[in-house]
Amino acid sequence: MSSIIIATVPIHGHVGPLLPVARYFVERGDEVRFITGSRFAAVVEATGARHIALPPDAEFDDRQDPDEMFPERAGLSGSKAIAFDIEHLFVQPGRGQFETLMAAHGETPAAAILTDTAFVGGAFALGYPVGKRPPLIVCGVVPLPIASRDTAPYGMGLTPLRGPVGRLRNRLLAAAAARSVFPAAQRAASAINSEIHGRPLPFPVLDWPRHAEAIAQFTVAEFEYPRSDAPGTLHFVGPMTGAPADIALPEWWSDLDGSKPVVHVTQGTIANHDYAQIIGPALEGLAHDDVLVVVSTGGRPLDTLPPLPANARAASYLPYDDLLPKTDVYVTNGGYGGVQYALRYGIPIVTSGGKEDKPEVAARIEWSGVGRRIKTETPTPAQVRDAVRAVLRDDAYRESARRIAASMAESGGVEALAELVDRVAVAQGTGPSL
Repeated sequence: MSSIIIATVPIHGHVGPLLPVARYFVERGDEVRFITGSRFAAVVEATGARHIALPPDAEFDDRQDPDEMFPERAGLSGSKAIAFDIEHLFVQPGRGQFETLMAAHGETPAAAILTDTAFVGGAFALGYPVGKRPPLIVCGVVPLPIASRDTAPYGMGLTPLRGPVGRLRNRLLAAAAARSVFPAAQRAASAINSEIHGRPLPFPVLDWPRHAEAIAQFTVAEFEYPRSDAPGTLHFVGPMTGAPADIALPEWWSDLDGSKPVVHVTQGTIANHDYAQIIGPALEGLAHDDVLVVVSTGGRPLDTLPPLPANARAASYLPYDDLLPKTDVYVTNGGYGGVQYALRYGIPIVTSGGKEDKPEVAARIEWSGVGRRIKTETPTPAQVRDAVRAVLRDDAYRESARRIAASMAESGGVEALAELVDRVAVAQGTGPSL
C-alpha cells in the first residue's frame, strides 16, 4: 500500500476528473488524501479518500462569476484573461497550496503527489529535491500549457503554423507575451518562491509542469499539438470521466427516440452565468430546424434559461453516459472536460470561444478536425445554426471524432495513470518495488 496525495484548485472542472482517480487508488488499497476546496469535501469523501481543506487564502467558490469577484477581469479576453486568472486565481493562492501540501506530506510521507495543472503550489514544491518532497505528477485537466518552439504562446488560441515561418511567428509572439501579458503573474510567482526558497522562480510559471517528474495529460495525442521539443516526461493517458450515477432521467427523455438529430448544448458548470456564450444563440438559431435541442444548465435553475422553443428540452444536469450515445452534435463554449467526454463517444463538436482555457480548447477542436470553431465569445444565432448544419452535413467531422474516440478507447485511462505513478515513485525511490 502507498500513500498518495491529490491536490487541485477548488474548481469543479479540475476536481471532477481526479475523483475517479482517487477512487481507483482507494479501491486498490492505497491511502489517498485529497487537497481541495471545502465545498468538495462530500464528493471527495465519497471516493473513500480523506479530504483536506485548502486554507482560506487559497479558497474560493468557483460557482461565483469570476467577473463579479474581479470586475477588472470583465473586459479581458484571450491571453490577457488567462494571465489575469493565472495571477489572481492560481499564483496568489499558491503559497497556501504549497504549505498545505507540504504539511500533509510531513504528517504522513507520500509516495507521490498528483496535482492539476493550475495548482501552482506544486511549482513551489519543486524548489525542494525529491527526498524532501515526493515525486510530482501533473495531471493535465486543461490543454497542455508548456511552451514550445512549435506552438504559439498559451492563451492566444492560435493553431500551429508549420515550418520556419511558424517558428518565427511563435518566437516573436512569445517574446511579446513575456513583455506585455505575463509579467505580473511571473513577478507574483517569483516573489512567493523567494519567500519560500530565497530565490525567484527559475522558470516561467505557465511552464512549470515541464519541471515535474511527469505530466499525465488527460487526453490522447491526436487532440494535442505535436511538439518536437516536448519533454520525455509527457504522457497521454486518455480522459478521466465518470458522471454521477444518481442523475435522474428527465420526464421528456422518451423524446430522444432517434427520429431527429439531437444537438446537445452546454456551458458546463462554471462559465454558465451568461447564456449568450452559446446556449441562447443555439436555442434561437436552431428553433426552426428539424432537430431536438437538449440543453444542460450545469446546475443552474431552469427558470434562468431564455424561453425554450418547441424543439428544445432542458435539465439542470443530464447523465452523459446515457445522453451522449444519442447525441449527433455537441455544442459548447469550450470546457475541456466536456469536450473530452463528447470525444469519447465520437461526437463532433461546435464551439464558441471564451475565457480561461477555452480559446485553446476551441483551437484544438478546429485543428484536429473534430468540429467547427466560432471565433467569438458571443456568437450570433445564425453563426451557431450554420455551424451545426455544417457539422451535421459533413461526415468528415464525425469521422475525425470517431478516430479520436478509438484512440481514447486504447489509451488506458486511470489504469495507465496509476501505472505511470507507480513507475515514477519506484524510479524516485519513494514507492514499493513493482
